[in-house]
Amino acid sequence: MELLAVGLNYQSAPLALRERLAFPAEELPYSLQTLAGRISGLAKKSVAEAAILSTCNRTEVYCATDNSEEIKPLLLQWLAQERNVAPEDLLSHLYILPQHEVVRHAFRVASGLDSMVLGEAQILGQMKQAARSAEEAGTLGQMLHQLFQRTFSVAKEVRSHTEIGAHSVSMASAAVKLANRIFGDLSKRHVLFIGAGEMIQLCATHFAAQNPKSITIANRSQERAQLLASVHQANVIPLSAVPDQLGKSDIVISCTASTLPIIGLGTVENACRVRKHEPIFMLDLAVPRDIEAQVSRLDDVFLYTVDDLSLIVQEGREHRAAAVEQAEAIIETQVQGFMRWVSERSMVPAIQHIHQQADDIAQLELDHARRLLAKGTDIDEVLQLMAHRLSAKFAHGPMQALHNAPASDRDTLMKWLPQLFDLKNRDHK
Repeated sequence: MELLAVGLNYQSAPLALRERLAFPAEELPYSLQTLAGRISGLAKKSVAEAAILSTCNRTEVYCATDNSEEIKPLLLQWLAQERNVAPEDLLSHLYILPQHEVVRHAFRVASGLDSMVLGEAQILGQMKQAARSAEEAGTLGQMLHQLFQRTFSVAKEVRSHTEIGAHSVSMASAAVKLANRIFGDLSKRHVLFIGAGEMIQLCATHFAAQNPKSITIANRSQERAQLLASVHQANVIPLSAVPDQLGKSDIVISCTASTLPIIGLGTVENACRVRKHEPIFMLDLAVPRDIEAQVSRLDDVFLYTVDDLSLIVQEGREHRAAAVEQAEAIIETQVQGFMRWVSERSMVPAIQHIHQQADDIAQLELDHARRLLAKGTDIDEVLQLMAHRLSAKFAHGPMQALHNAPASDRDTLMKWLPQLFDLKNRDHK
């Protein structure tokens, strides 16, 4: 089987397109099964493997199939239909990676080398979740399973043997820097977090370290919000109370799994009037976005998205140049190792066939010897005859290949015969 990956990320596509290509977690099982079914129907040889990695910075589809060339246009068509995007709007933003390039890309992504935040660790957890989702959907076969397991191992090696993450600036700390630029000291500010997922948890930790005047958490699941609030002595409100809370908040950070905006322009306008036009910092880390883009037009609102953080998180890259070089060397070595595994895996049917044929010959000669012994033939004579017949059958295949091969192929055969039959240390007279 061959590996193939199709995707787009923060470098190749704008946020507006990335949010249209995002796959909500609850849709993944159906989407994966539909995709695998489409690929299998086209390939007609085996059940296809598929996995989808969907984050705020990227959407990537990983496949293993018998015919990657035929699958490429199908993937483009499927992505366009699944996310209701015109194919021509996707083409200029997609990257299509074959075989070894898929392996190198997956290793780099998991190691944080392809992230907006160089060396960030969150992507590794997201890749592990992508593998789990594919396994639960029944679309994670041997090839993709091995790819992901090697990917996780490589990421661990990179983080253990390099300082790729030592100087990393996380999205959460970048958010604090942005807020500092607007308000300076945050100790007198009221912070509202909308959502209680991993990104909000990271942000809550960083903002809590600034000792803000209050922290409020709004989330669909009250239990999860209470758990996060207990860590940071925060207040908890239902999502329905967010419009009222906006008027009391200086800093608003939202990251939910909603497929539609949950904060509209009118709601923020009302909050600005309540605040008597005091500035409000809003950070939308969700893809698709939680806050309507039109909110950025308001004079009193400083609205940022994940893409707006890119300049901040690039700071300090020069400190990690040596670590990046070291990480790339580790990855390249591991890519070669994985491709050897793929190559060896492709030889398995041939090796199994050779073993089966050898076993069949041995069984035939054993049966023949037993019949002779049953007739009373001397045991030494039987053994000599059996050895002779086995050696004749062993030599039959190579001899026939040499005799029947065109003259142009004989030199090649003569070159490989000593290695295939362990003849290189024998005398030929």
